[in-house]
Amino acid sequence: MAKTKLFDNWTWNRKLPEPFDDVSIEQRSKTHYSKYCMTPAKLATLHSAVLSAILSAMELNMDDSSEEKGAFGEQGDLMDIAEYPSRTGEIHVVVYQKQTGKYIAGCYDDVNQMPKPYVLKEDKNTGTALFFALIRKAMMDEEFSEEYNLLLEEKKAGFPDLQKAAKSAYILCDNLYRRVENASDLGEAGIPVVIPTTGNIQPFTPITLNKGTYHPSTVLYGKFKVLKPDEMKRRKSRKKIRREDFVGKFAFAKREFSSSEMLLIPKLPDWYVIPNEVVNICRHAKETTESRRPMRNFLLRGRAGTGKTEGAKAIASGLGLPYLHLTCSANTEIFDLLGQMLPVLDKPDRKLGEYPTFDDIRMDAATAYYKLTGEYQEDVTEDEVYKKLLETIEEKAAKTNDHKTEQRFQYVDSPLVQAMKKGYLIEIQEPTVISNPGVLVGLNSLLDTCSSMVLPTGERVERHPDTVVVITTNNDYEGCHALNQSVLSRMDFILDMAEPDTNTLVERVSKITGFEERNKISIMAKIVHSIQQHCRMNMIDDGCCGVRELISWVQSYMICGDMMEAAKYTILPSVSADEENREEIITTCLDPVLNP
Repeated sequence: MAKTKLFDNWTWNRKLPEPFDDVSIEQRSKTHYSKYCMTPAKLATLHSAVLSAILSAMELNMDDSSEEKGAFGEQGDLMDIAEYPSRTGEIHVVVYQKQTGKYIAGCYDDVNQMPKPYVLKEDKNTGTALFFALIRKAMMDEEFSEEYNLLLEEKKAGFPDLQKAAKSAYILCDNLYRRVENASDLGEAGIPVVIPTTGNIQPFTPITLNKGTYHPSTVLYGKFKVLKPDEMKRRKSRKKIRREDFVGKFAFAKREFSSSEMLLIPKLPDWYVIPNEVVNICRHAKETTESRRPMRNFLLRGRAGTGKTEGAKAIASGLGLPYLHLTCSANTEIFDLLGQMLPVLDKPDRKLGEYPTFDDIRMDAATAYYKLTGEYQEDVTEDEVYKKLLETIEEKAAKTNDHKTEQRFQYVDSPLVQAMKKGYLIEIQEPTVISNPGVLVGLNSLLDTCSSMVLPTGERVERHPDTVVVITTNNDYEGCHALNQSVLSRMDFILDMAEPDTNTLVERVSKITGFEERNKISIMAKIVHSIQQHCRMNMIDDGCCGVRELISWVQSYMICGDMMEAAKYTILPSVSADEENREEIITTCLDPVLNP
C-alpha cells in the first residue's frame, strides 16, 4: 500500500493523458526506471496524475504568456505556489510548504469567491494539482531535470518518436514516485509530502486570504489569477539615499528656531537607511505648501520593527522640524491628548526640578518612579508613575493647605498641543489601542489644516500651518481597533510600511550591534523571515518576530557564540508562548539551516 495518499491504488488505474494512452506503449517497464529504484525487481509504471502535471508544466514552459495555462511561483524560500487549470474548468490553487511537505489548497469556480475544499479522492480531485506544485522541487534533481528536458523537446516536436518519449515519461514518473515515497531515506533528494488520511487538504481561510498571507514573491511561469504577486517585493531596488541629500532638504517652514527647538530636530543615527517612502512623504509635504490644502497629516501602518517611529523622526529631520511624540494606551482619554491640570505649590519643600517631567516618565518610567519614591521597580508602567506623581503632589498640597496656603492649579500642555501651537511635527503612537474609539475623533478639528479647538481652560488653540501630524499604528495585533473613518479621511497620505529587505536589514543590524560578520547576520535575517512566514501560514499570533528580536538574537550570539542557543534566549520565547509552536519552528525554520 502506498505510504502517501498521492499514490493510492485508484490513482494508478486512471486513464493516461494523450499520447501516452496509446496501446502500443507498455504499461510497465523493466528497463526504464529511475536511479532511485532500489527494489530487487526493477519496475516502473506510468502514473496518470504525475504525467498530467508534467505535461501541464511543459505547456507553461512553451508559452507562459497565456492566462489559461496556470502559473507557478515561489514565496520566499519556504513555499512553492501553483495555479493549475483543471479539466473541470476550475482553478486549483496549491501552496506547497517545501520543508514540512504540507499542502494548502482550494478549488475556484470564480476567482472573486471563496474556494471550495480540495479533496484527494477517487470521485473528487485526482491530485494532479498537488503534483503540479511539486515540479519545481522535483527539478532540483539532475535525473529529473535531464529527462524533463528530453521529454519537453519531444513534446515541442509533436512526439515524433513515441517510444523515446515514453522512456523519459517512465523515468520521470518513477523518479517522483520514489522520491516522495522514500523521502525520509533520501536526504536532500527526498520530496516530503504530508496528506491527511481523509484526503481533505488544508483549506484557505477567509482571514489568510484577506490578509494576503499567500502571494508569490517570484513568478516563474504564467500569470496568476487568484493569488496575486506581492508587488512590494517585486519592486526594483533603488539607490541608497545620502544623508546630505535628505536632512533639511525638504524644509518649508520659513522661520528661525531657538536653540532649544533646534535640539528637538532629530539627528539620524548612522545605522538608519533612509526609505524611499519617507522621502516621498517629505516631497508631498513640501511641494503642496503653496497649495490651498497642503498635505500635513500622514498615517504610517506596519508590523512591529518595520520602522514606523524611526520613519516619523526621519520625516521631521527631512522637513527640518522639531519632533515631539505622544504614546496612547488603552485608557487614554481626550484630556490626556490635550493636557492636564496640575497643582501649583507656593512654597514647595522639594524643588520643581526634582519632580520627573512627563518626558522623563515616557522615556524611563522606572527611574522616574525611583525619583518619586526612592524605590526602583523595573516593570512599573507609565500610568502608575503618573498616578504616583499626582499622589505626591496632592500630599504636598494637603500639607500646604494645613498651613492655610491657598491652593492653585496650572494647565500643562500635552506634546500634541505644544506641536499644534508652535508648528512642530507630532507623532501620535498607536492610537488604535485606545479602548474608546471616539477619543481620536475628538481631535478632528485639529486634524483639519489651519483649524482650531478649545482647551478645557477655555483657551482656543489654532493649528499652526507648519504643524505636521504623523500617526503610527498597526491594526493586526492583539488589542488593536480599526481607526475611525472620520480620522482616516483626514489623512492626506497613508503608507503601509513594508518589512525591510534582507540587505537593508543586515546593514542596519550590523551598525546597531557592531557585529561585522554580515554573512552570519544574513543567515539569521533569513531565518527570521522564514519564521514570520511560518507564523502567518499557521496563524501563530501570540508573539512577534521582527527587527528587534533579530537585534537581540545577534547580540546574544556575540556573547555565547552559538546561534541555536542564542535563539532559545531571544527569538523563540518572543515568537510564541506555546511550547509546541516553538518546537515546530525549530524543526521547520532553524534546524534545516543551522543543523543541515
